[in-house]
Amino acid sequence: MDSILGADLGESIPSNTEHAISVSLPTWRSNVGYEENEKWVVSKMRSGYPRFFIHPEIVALEQSISDIYGRAQERCMMFPSAAIATACQSFIVQRLQSPKDGLKTADHNIRIIHLTSISWRESTLHPRADVWVVFLPDLLYPIAREFWQHTGEGISSRRAVFVHKVLKEGGLSLEESSGLPVLNDARHRGPSRYAKHYGGSAVTFLNPRKQPDSPGSEGTSTNDFVEMRYGRNLEADSVQQAKLAIKQRISGSIATCADPIAQTSTQGRFQKISPEDVFLFPTGMSAIYNTHRLLRSLFGRGIMVEFGFPYLDTLKVLEKFGDGCLFLGNGNDADLDELEQTLTDGKRISALFCEFPSNPLLRSPNLRRLRDLATQHQFVIVVDETIGNFVNVDVLPYADILVSSLTKVFSGDSNVMGGSCVINPKMPFYKEISALAAKLFADDYWGEDAIFMERNSRDFVSRVLRINENADGLAGLFLTWPTIIKRVYYPKYDDSRGYYDDCKCVEGGYGGLLSITFHSQELAVRFYDTIKTAKGPSLGTNFTLTSPYALLAHYKELDWIAQYGVESHLIRISVGLEEKANLLQMFEKALLEVASFGNST
Repeated sequence: MDSILGADLGESIPSNTEHAISVSLPTWRSNVGYEENEKWVVSKMRSGYPRFFIHPEIVALEQSISDIYGRAQERCMMFPSAAIATACQSFIVQRLQSPKDGLKTADHNIRIIHLTSISWRESTLHPRADVWVVFLPDLLYPIAREFWQHTGEGISSRRAVFVHKVLKEGGLSLEESSGLPVLNDARHRGPSRYAKHYGGSAVTFLNPRKQPDSPGSEGTSTNDFVEMRYGRNLEADSVQQAKLAIKQRISGSIATCADPIAQTSTQGRFQKISPEDVFLFPTGMSAIYNTHRLLRSLFGRGIMVEFGFPYLDTLKVLEKFGDGCLFLGNGNDADLDELEQTLTDGKRISALFCEFPSNPLLRSPNLRRLRDLATQHQFVIVVDETIGNFVNVDVLPYADILVSSLTKVFSGDSNVMGGSCVINPKMPFYKEISALAAKLFADDYWGEDAIFMERNSRDFVSRVLRINENADGLAGLFLTWPTIIKRVYYPKYDDSRGYYDDCKCVEGGYGGLLSITFHSQELAVRFYDTIKTAKGPSLGTNFTLTSPYALLAHYKELDWIAQYGVESHLIRISVGLEEKANLLQMFEKALLEVASFGNST
């Protein structure tokens, strides 16, 4: 843990990790600098959250491919399949049809090429090094970056390393070019609030800087597919076994969560999930995007509901890729009343998405009442249980589909992305959903990523239980500082606790995520700059990670989020595996300094 603390600006988190998914933003000012795309911040970034920051290995591959196949004033973006590449193309084309963009489709050539391996070694992890490359004019690149960010469908950095290696060895050839059909599965709903520096900036064009090899780092293991840190890894031909193990771990965790005694209860919460009902994706957002795509294919045109204030890109998927979204951002009983009245008035919805609990306010929706409405009005409920996680909560009695970001606590190591979708066999639309999922859900999860995810998640359950205890203690500590802390957001202390407890597993807790606000922004800044944890984006890490979440996720729309109770200086804390006493001591020391600062001002 010590190597993670005190990381310099722009250093990867964890440090010396080639495929780290977080980055050190150690001061409040550095977070503002990142949002403003200031050179003193972005020029030092060696990593970042992969959907917001294009990894240097991907940038290097893009440059090599552009040097060979690119044209003047073009940029490119890479995807793992033709379907995803054409979906990106379609997204851009439909954006160009919006009058407010001031652009015309006919003025811009968007082409797709498919690069595939000529020959390969039988012993390598992946027998084919395929990549689909979307070439587009510089002017359109920010729109493509929106697709990359919202859908989570871009190639992973490990895939980029492998493909680049094959390319350098002369093992890639052009198989097909241009002319791929445009799929009409993306509909733009207003301007993006997130385009800004996520596309077309220095952030995405850093010079590749490979991390030096060191004990505990991945180093050259990327190409050899051996992670020395954990000892012997799975054999190179065991990718499918690794994916099956992940599916079994998820289905097993769900079954274990429900107490067998409850098998005879009125709730009927004890049920087994087959690994065949678990689908894996490259990222958590990919799981949400593809679930949304599946439901649109199943039900056709129609609006969907986002219930409760969600993680930002979930709402963007419903708004930009669908036929409209009813956003009930408070997720409380009043919003439920509005939803019920809307349905009673004859409004048809096909699906409702919610989080359990929500990020970052940690509120839990009334799933029991939502289920009653879904049964009566025949719509599907999709629950993102990433924050609650399989160990702590069992939402299957109420959900048709579970989606989760395995990148978070399921992995814990902050070095690999992944997502999952679980289809509930006891729900009314199961046959239709599972049959369509078998056709639509392609296995685009890069094998090496799956191997890392399988290794990381072996102690998932024990880690969650320890993190629960640490977070519970930390929330209790914050409650003893009402003079400087305005509010503590944690499921145990939220007004919606009863709804959480209705789904809480016998041995489960209240999770490892909490948020706090202070009586002034000055106190919040002082706390963030003082606390000695790792500081950067993401959550669910094995180490405690602090972030000025509202600032980092909603910098350009702070007034908008305020109407849903998210204050601009909200700080989110993802609690890790540190010794509880040491963790509490560290936070209490920071709070003492903040209190001293407050008294002096």
